[in-house]
Formats: sequence, structure tokens, C-alpha cells
Amino acid sequence: MDATDATEAAAGSAAARRPRVLGVDVGTVRVGLAVSDPSRTLAFALETLEVAEGQGGEPVAELARRVALLAAEQECGLVVVGLPRSLSGRSTASTLHAQAVANALRGLGVVVELWDERLSSVEAERVLLAAGRRRAARRVERDRVAATIILQGWLDARKG
Repeated sequence: MDATDATEAAAGSAAARRPRVLGVDVGTVRVGLAVSDPSRTLAFALETLEVAEGQGGEPVAELARRVALLAAEQECGLVVVGLPRSLSGRSTASTLHAQAVANALRGLGVVVELWDERLSSVEAERVLLAAGRRRAARRVERDRVAATIILQGWLDARKG
């Protein structure tokens, strides 16, 4: 092995050791989660959190705490939160909710990036329909598939 091979092997090893990334599709009923591989090349659906119901839904701080715990369990050094906007790019109530969750995560010391997620839920629905999933299964899986689409888009934008 020459010096170039050793340098490339060390770089590949360092990339493989980078903390993974957690992708989050924030919703008011369910929150989809996806995680990257250690090389930050591929996103994989992780799970769907059911948001506690009650007056106004689960408090943002509690939801952020749950997401931060999962990020730590998955050894993620960064959380990418999908930022829903209208097709025209305007903020909506969902945009403000996602920003509030991102800010609460930051308050817990989590490194967070917001990522435009327009149409990720539509794409997730399309993927699940193509896979032949029934309506009930689609409802449960849609959010984590959307989180995977969000995270994969973020990962792809950083290649090269």
C-alpha cells in the first residue's frame, strides 16, 4: 500500500465513522423518522412516533425531547427537520410547527438543519401506492417514508 492508498483508506474510514443523520417529518398526529448510514449515503426509514393527543396535541418541548433521545440512541450528530411550505413557498401553520420543533431541539443542544420538504408526503404516498400498500398501512408508513425522502434529498444535495 503506497501513501495515496493509505490516505484514501484513512479518508474512507473517517467518512464511515461520521455521526449518522436523523431525518424528521414533523406532523401534528405522527412524526416520521429516518436515519442515514454512517457514510451518509443512504437514508433508511426508522419509525413513526405517534404524537400524544390532548389539548392542542403534544407540547413541542416533549416532542423535541423524544426526537433528541432517538437521535442519541441512533448516534446521530445532526437532525434534518423537513420544513413544509406551500407550493408558492409561503409559510403555513405546519411550517411554524416544524420550526418550533427545530428550535426546541436546538435548545436541547441538538445540531439541526431545516430542509425544504415540499411534496415529500405526496411522493411518499406515490411510493406506497406503487408498492401496493393498503390505505391503513399507507397511513402508518407515510410519515417515515416521507422522512426518508426528506433525508435522502438532503444527503444527495451534499454528494460530490
